[in-house]
Amino acid sequence: MKIGVIRVVTTADHDDLNAHGRVIEDELGAATVSRCIPGQPRGVHDAPSFDLAAGKVADLAVRMEREDAVDALLISCAADPGLDLARDRVRIPVIGAGSAAAARALELGERVGVLDLTADTPQSVTSVLDGRRVAALVPEGVTQTHHLRTDSGRAASVRAAHRLIAMGADTIMFACTGMTTIGLAALLRARVEVPIVDAVRAGGAAAVAAARA
Repeated sequence: MKIGVIRVVTTADHDDLNAHGRVIEDELGAATVSRCIPGQPRGVHDAPSFDLAAGKVADLAVRMEREDAVDALLISCAADPGLDLARDRVRIPVIGAGSAAAARALELGERVGVLDLTADTPQSVTSVLDGRRVAALVPEGVTQTHHLRTDSGRAASVRAAHRLIAMGADTIMFACTGMTTIGLAALLRARVEVPIVDAVRAGGAAAVAAARA
């Protein structure tokens, strides 16, 4: 089995490109191949960048189905850009990390707190959580994915998680796949007692299940 991982942050760094694929390989035992869309070094961070990415994601899905012999595709972005377009254009399953994470969060809890990167939680997440979202918080001082890699960004993420729990969350999910890259799930699990849903891991598990089916 092979899972294709579509990254929406343009990068020439091999380690960064394959970071999410390595998580899937190490934890789920599936082979992966990762490719990124062109021309978006800041990834998807607002409505214009989402719209710009959607068509690129669908084009890349077609290419990966044809060239990489993958059994399923994961759009490794919590906003799920191009998900419906890609599903219309390929025959293999396509999973969006955001909607998959939201679905997994609903399996684990009744009151979901969302750790986000933007003030507006992606529709891919809110449409699934519906009324079971307690709140969404952006870690203080974090406005771009690379801020999560700093000590201050990680500390702010931990503080935001504690705030969500204080607001009533019994489950926390990530609405940013950059939180996978910095290993935030392991950091939080050592500090809080509620389930943590990592979007890449949830999306990867859904893609593996879809490929098997």
